[in-house]
Amino acid sequence: MRAMAPKPKRALRRGWTTGACAAAAAGAAYAALLTGRFPDPVTIRLPRGQTPAFALAFEHLEADLARAGIVKDAGDDPDVTHGALVIATVSRAAAGSGVTFRAGDGVGTVTMPGLPLAPGEPAINPVPRRMIAETIAGLAAAHGAAGDVEVEISIPGGRALAGRTWNPRLGIVGGLSILGTTGIVTPYSCAAWIHSIHRGVDVARAAGSPLIGAATGRTSELALRRAFGLPDTAIVDMGDFAGGLLKYLRRHAVPRLVIAGGFAKMTKLAQGFLDLHSGRSAVDFEWLAARLAGLGAPPSALAGARAANTANEVLALAAAERLDLAGAVADAARATARAALGPAAVAVGTLVVDRRGRIVGRADG
Repeated sequence: MRAMAPKPKRALRRGWTTGACAAAAAGAAYAALLTGRFPDPVTIRLPRGQTPAFALAFEHLEADLARAGIVKDAGDDPDVTHGALVIATVSRAAAGSGVTFRAGDGVGTVTMPGLPLAPGEPAINPVPRRMIAETIAGLAAAHGAAGDVEVEISIPGGRALAGRTWNPRLGIVGGLSILGTTGIVTPYSCAAWIHSIHRGVDVARAAGSPLIGAATGRTSELALRRAFGLPDTAIVDMGDFAGGLLKYLRRHAVPRLVIAGGFAKMTKLAQGFLDLHSGRSAVDFEWLAARLAGLGAPPSALAGARAANTANEVLALAAAERLDLAGAVADAARATARAALGPAAVAVGTLVVDRRGRIVGRADG
């Protein structure tokens, strides 16, 4: 995930996670395996008690296996998996084996430690696994069956879609992850991005990385890589969610963190904002003028800063006066980050990067 689409102004429609779709597809397939008929729509119970119904888009029945598919509806959330077909293949398994899981086409496999699943496991997260297992158990009890089955989840085209997610960086190869903790997608909640930030930290910690680099975007990420030679496992695509990163690191510390971002976003962090999105925080030009005053800027530069339309316009004014405004912003941004980390023993540094990818200000922890 790299960017969020603009949030519509109308009332937003909620959707369903891949985990909910997988559980519903598995339930429909297992019901067909037991009865010879696919329930359509199929109803499941979500972790918080809701009981949504899902229409089937695909079904296939053989003697010892059944397949059912559901088209994921993410509501009004700009989810990369919206419209994807989630297929569950349920096969009879040996007595006493319970429910086991396989990654089918388009679903990834975990290859690195640090995630909630061990390396070698299909990337079907714990809550979706529990939803599927509970759905199977309920049907087995209702029909007097043992519930010993293998469940394979596949998403045609998932390998290509995974390239637009964090999965390659997290060491999940071959496709997408089956996600969701509630079964419900809340539009523009940014929960998926923040979840990915947390998993990125987990992977870096498991890899023993002494330094994590957190970037607000592609340009600042490239600057981090050049400055520190960091591997993928040590880079976190923080985006606008400085708070999501720092609050997680408060409880899951790493030895050293360097945050890199463009001048405007780092100015907002320096002002004390932990959400750097343009719709939820803004650059304060009076604040920038005060920083310039502290650096000895002449009145003309202060007036120009107050009347500026963009943060980069103020940065150019400072450069013309040979004043290290970017360094002052880096110092203040580092102070904000350090305060957000609380007692966590994390050494913090910050980099301010211009539009050409040059580091124009830094504060070292």
